[in-house]
Amino acid sequence: MRTDSLSVGPGRIARPPARPPWTLLLYVLLVLVCLPFVLPILWMFLSSLKSAQGIFGSPFSLNVDAGLKNFTQVFAGYPFARQYLNSLLTLIISVPVTMLLSATAGYAFARMRFPGRDVAFVMTLAAMMVPAELVAIPQFIAFKNLHLTNTLVPIILLQIFSATGALSVFLMRQHFITLPRELEEAGRIDGLGTLGVFRHIMLPLSRPVLATVAIFAVLNSWNDYFNPLIYLNDEAKMTLPLALQRFTDPLGGTYWNLTLAASVLVALPVLLAFLMAQRTFIESLAASGTKG
Repeated sequence: MRTDSLSVGPGRIARPPARPPWTLLLYVLLVLVCLPFVLPILWMFLSSLKSAQGIFGSPFSLNVDAGLKNFTQVFAGYPFARQYLNSLLTLIISVPVTMLLSATAGYAFARMRFPGRDVAFVMTLAAMMVPAELVAIPQFIAFKNLHLTNTLVPIILLQIFSATGALSVFLMRQHFITLPRELEEAGRIDGLGTLGVFRHIMLPLSRPVLATVAIFAVLNSWNDYFNPLIYLNDEAKMTLPLALQRFTDPLGGTYWNLTLAASVLVALPVLLAFLMAQRTFIESLAASGTKG
């Protein structure tokens, strides 16, 4: 009988399983497919280290004549550090609140019976289909009457109660529906109330879906451009998407070297977070797509 390895006896070396002949071709095809996604990012990182003149030379030249000078100018000549803190503040507040509200609302829609439950759930789903531009004017009038314009409060609230928030509620509801009711009954036998069952049983079993909700909430908060454009006027209160368009000269031209350096600083946290937790991201997305 043939075996794929020779591991019997001292001194024998295990043979790795033979790879199919089309494996190399598959790798080449995958590299070609990835090029349109990787090349712009690579060009952005290289160009952030070049002068304004060097950017328009050879696109992938390794002559990084500016070095880190662009990054120092971004912080020295502009309130970029304050704008970075503004984006971090909105992220730190909006993401946990979105996760908490979506989990509690999803559990209520999945497990509790109350008047108007189905109507409320349909209205929540309808919120995903309403364009933000359609309700921008009444929302602005409401926040203006509350004297909250030119603050981060509307930005945070609109990120929580947005289409992303409605999608998060839907994902959590679909997940809770798949969990067996015997788990809740066992918790109630042990003396847990509704809140105790939710906190000690349901939430720990919902970590993959909560991770999915966190991913969507982080991307929604970090990349939000529309709402800050409407509500923020003071440059020191702007968030990062607005800050990227502020690197202009007195004649209205764009400092592309500074813009690309700032773009690297904006994209770097998201890229690092993905690389550090890539397996968790993929598993959470797969779990949210198969359960419910």
